[in-house]
This record gives sequence, C-alpha cells and structure tokens, in this order.
Amino acid sequence: MSKHLTKRAEDYSKWYNELIVKADLAETSAVRGCMVIKPYGFAIWEKMQAELDRMFKETGHQNAYFPLFVPKSLFEAEEKNAEGFAKECAVVTHYRLQADPDKEGKLRVDPEAKLEEELVVRPTSEAIIWNTYRGWIQSHRDLPLLINQWANVVRWEMRTRLFLRTAEFLWQEGHTAHATKNEAVAEAKQMQEVYATFAEQFMAMPVVRGAKSESERFAGADDTYTIEALMQDGKALQAGTSHFLGQNFAKAFDVKYTSREGKQEYVWATSWGVSTRLIGGLIMTHSDDAGLVLPPKLAPIQVVIVPIYKGEEQLNAIFDKMQPTIAALKAKGISVKFDDRDTMRPGAKFAEYELKGVPVRVAIGNRDLENGTVEVARRDTFEKQTVAQDDLINFVENLLSEIQTNLYDKALSYRDTHITKVDSFEEFKKVIEEKGGFVSAHWDGTEETEDKIKELTKATIRCIPNDAVEEEGSCILTGKSSNKRVLFAKAY
Repeated sequence: MSKHLTKRAEDYSKWYNELIVKADLAETSAVRGCMVIKPYGFAIWEKMQAELDRMFKETGHQNAYFPLFVPKSLFEAEEKNAEGFAKECAVVTHYRLQADPDKEGKLRVDPEAKLEEELVVRPTSEAIIWNTYRGWIQSHRDLPLLINQWANVVRWEMRTRLFLRTAEFLWQEGHTAHATKNEAVAEAKQMQEVYATFAEQFMAMPVVRGAKSESERFAGADDTYTIEALMQDGKALQAGTSHFLGQNFAKAFDVKYTSREGKQEYVWATSWGVSTRLIGGLIMTHSDDAGLVLPPKLAPIQVVIVPIYKGEEQLNAIFDKMQPTIAALKAKGISVKFDDRDTMRPGAKFAEYELKGVPVRVAIGNRDLENGTVEVARRDTFEKQTVAQDDLINFVENLLSEIQTNLYDKALSYRDTHITKVDSFEEFKKVIEEKGGFVSAHWDGTEETEDKIKELTKATIRCIPNDAVEEEGSCILTGKSSNKRVLFAKAY
C-alpha cells in the first residue's frame, strides 16, 4: 500500500492528500469543499476530543449547545466580527421547497417562502452566544460564566484541503464572561496553555506560544493568543487560538452585571477554539513516506497482534495464548486489536498497519509459541525485537511511552533547527525560500511593513513569542527601531 504513496520530497501536498485517503481517514464528499471523516479518522478526533474535554472540565468549564443559525441582525451587531467573517458566510434565505412546475420530478425554492430575516450559518458563535448571555448574566454572582461548545461551523472557503481547510469543519469553541479585565486576560492565557499542553503531551507536537500581531487577530478581539507548530515541509500551522475580547461583545449585546458595589458594569469576554485541523497537524508533524505515524496517546489502535498460522488449530492456539495478554493490556487502558482475518496474508496486514500508523505491531507464529517469544515492531523507527511472551505486557507499556517521547523529541529537534535569526531582508528572503521554517526577525510594529513583507515573500508574522527577549534592533525591511524579534513563516 505505502509503495504507491508519493514521496514527501517529490510532492509534499500530493503526499498529504494521498495519505489521508489511503490511510482511510477521510475523503472528499458530494458537497463542494466538504469532507467525509471516515471511522478511523473520526476515532482520532474522538480521542482528541476526549482529552481536551477532560482538560476543559478540569479548568472549570461546562458544555452547552447553541443554534447553528444566527439571525443576520445579531451577526452584524459586533461590527468588526461581522466584517471579518462576512465573505465566508453561508446564508439561509428561504424555508421551503416545492415541485418545479417547469421540470417534472424536480424541486425549486418556493419564492413565497422567503424568510423575514436571513439566517447566517454559524462561522463562529459569538453573536448567538452573547445574545443568550444577556439573559443569563445579571449579577456578579453569575460570574465567571465558563461555557464550551462542541459543534460544527461553516466558512465558505474557495480553496479547500482535507482537515486543514474545509467549508464545514468540527471544532470546540469556548465562550467565557468575567467581572474584570484581569480575570478575562488570565482565562485567555490559561486556555492557550491548555492547548499547548495538549499539543505537546498528547499530539507530541511542539508549539510556540505567542500573541498575534494586530492584523492577524481574530475579528472582534483585543488580543489573540496562539500556538504555532512547524510542519515537516517548513510551513507553520496555527494550531489553536485564544482571544481576549475585551468588552466588545458585552457592549454590542448589552451584557451587564451588578457589581458588589451595586454598579452596572459591562462584563469582559474571551473565546477560544481548536478544530479538526489538528488532525492535519498530527499527520504533517510525524508521518513519513511509508504512511501515517501516530503518537500512542492518540492512536485508535495502539497495539495490533498479527497471528501467523496455518489452519484453524494453530490460530486457536495463538489466540488462547495471547488472550490473557490482550486482557491485561486492555486493563491498563491500552487499545489492542487481534487481527485474525483470513482474507489477507500477514505481509499485507503489516503493510496496512504501517500505513495506518499503528504504534506497535506484535507478530506471533507457531515457532514463537514453542519458543515463548513474539516479534515486536515499532512504527516510529521500524525497529524489531524478539521479546519473551511473559515480558510482553511491561515491554509494550514502556515501548508506547518511549515512542510518544521519541516522536516529540524528533519534532522538537526539527522545529528548533528551523528557527533562524536574521538581521537583513536579503537573509530573510533566502531563509524563507531555501530553508523554510520560522524566521526570527525584528519588525517595526506597523501593519504597512507586515503587509509589504507578506507581498514580497508570502511570509506572515506567526506570532510575537511569549518568551521574546527585549533587545534593541532594526526592522529588516524599513530599518526602523524594534525592541524584540517576532516569528515569520509561510503558513497553512
């Protein structure tokens, strides 16, 4: 299977698209720009969702659900937000179909069924949620209000790519209300750290924590905090964002509370989200020319056992021998598959699980039964080892942990060797075109300079790193003074 996969060095984009389809993660659908997430791909999303949901609840958030449709009048109440998303909105104008009098067996939109007010299919939910919060928040006792929603959104993208950019995608969006500015800023920063922890500890994907420049902020936000990852082709991926919304939405929707002193005050807001784009990031961070490589913590199947046998008697003997081991691994929370399909040869099964990125493969045949051993292969390095059956449970548990760490260390090493400091525009252009990755450079802080650099190089400011060191310097393009470096890159 993997032999038919385009090599990354030949065509990275083609490799990515082929891998998603061949590894059975997703496929394009009959709806332009939308995807079908297949069971194996959705299983990865479910594991991501479960861990993130646990982390959200540990930080005091509750789940709720809000309508898919947003009345246009509500959507346009916060002008910057409405303007920022206007070009991507799908809009419902009618509520009924009828038989087409001119085309037998066909339907048309009933011209008499026009909605009094158009409904926007949510590209994001601030408008409908803040209109709702107006009824939920009266007093300081109602704060903080910490709500998360798991949902789908629609953004009418012209150029789509599976997982990375589709017209409809799955995500979560947190929306919180606070009594003070400091509390809201602390919330936005806390959620940035939750995302970073998830990316690094579960996805094994190192990220840079930082703030967006003004032109890259979320529409309607005072500040946007981001985590930026680096893919194997040297392009950056915005992997999650958290926004301090100030009082913009509170004022737009008149959401006030009575303070302890009895005064009417506007609340302070945040929103934050990650999406199925994370699956694209997972693929591009770790996978290789043989197929998908999954970190054990997010792999739907962590261990696959492939019996090598002739006849039902040998298969039953292998299964009986491995059954206690399978039960013990499952008791430790490790997902195991025993693949006894008789429609594929062992070699074809090995190729399939390699393509699908299963972290650990265990092979056991009749001779292994006699010797009390198994062969264990790890997906990240392709190394194979003969292991005593009695030691297998502990060996596998330790190996999964080792693979998780190794994938992170490998990605971190790549990322760190692809952060390049430059002090001139000539150096900047050379690194962007030839080496790729993040370029650390001084910038004069103006949108005009940012736009010009983007126009000339296609590189954007990915973030102003949280740990950026104060240092005097000169903007690479204008020569004007700058007090810290920012990270530029070409990005998805």
